[in-house]
Amino acid sequence: MNIYAFADEASPMIDGQIDALRQNGLNGLEIRNVDKVNVSSISDAKAKEVKKKLDDAGFRVWSIGSPIGKIDIEKDDFDTHIELFRRTLEIAHTLGAEHIRLFSFFIPAGKNPEDYRQEVIHRLGIFRDLAKGCGITLCHENEKEIYGDVASRCLEIHKALPELRAVFDPANFIQCGQDTWEAWEQLKGYVEYLHIKDALSDGSVVPAGKGAGNVARILESYSTQGGQNVSLEPHLTIFEGFDKLEHGTDAAAQQKPYSYPSATVAFAAAADALKALL
Repeated sequence: MNIYAFADEASPMIDGQIDALRQNGLNGLEIRNVDKVNVSSISDAKAKEVKKKLDDAGFRVWSIGSPIGKIDIEKDDFDTHIELFRRTLEIAHTLGAEHIRLFSFFIPAGKNPEDYRQEVIHRLGIFRDLAKGCGITLCHENEKEIYGDVASRCLEIHKALPELRAVFDPANFIQCGQDTWEAWEQLKGYVEYLHIKDALSDGSVVPAGKGAGNVARILESYSTQGGQNVSLEPHLTIFEGFDKLEHGTDAAAQQKPYSYPSATVAFAAAADALKALL
């Protein structure tokens, strides 16, 4: 199994991200922030610099962890967002990424998501058309408060736009009250890769296999159907004031067992948890 990662959770700087990949034996990045700038907004020169550093270190960019589609479907300007998408395609080419992660738009609070189905499909269809023939696969991630937050609406998207593949995120489904195995059974035929993020039933993010996400079962099913790529997205809590505790690690663990003294330690814990399931 190839393991990629949102290594900006280990370090905001690309050099620190490369170190985290190396120290944890991973294959490359799902790149999101580069030297404290979102990847969709970096310059051509920065993109080339990042590509060279990754090439020299023996890592690849698996996917662009873009913010595309993470705007309010009523209030935000879509034309500007289309230009951001065009720019993201250019950056993906420079970085050698074969995938772009995107979303299906925030739905206004209190509104019925189904009322926006036609507009969501129309907008995602524009992205699909712009990406045609470029060798980059667009992958929709289930996310809280967007149209495709639960399995049934994700399925609507993929049936309407089969060229869009799925990024399956168990923790996000849990946080939307969606049973993850039920979601997997509905969506597995469309899944391009997995985000490895687990959560308790209350939505608190925990290491893979420690929550209610059925992560081990889903990994096994994904592998059985030929899946070979996962992307680690730790989202684990950094314990504020950890280094000031008199009793060190044990005291912190007793208070909050899945909190960590630093981003690099949290990242390593997430990587170790995933490897234990593989």
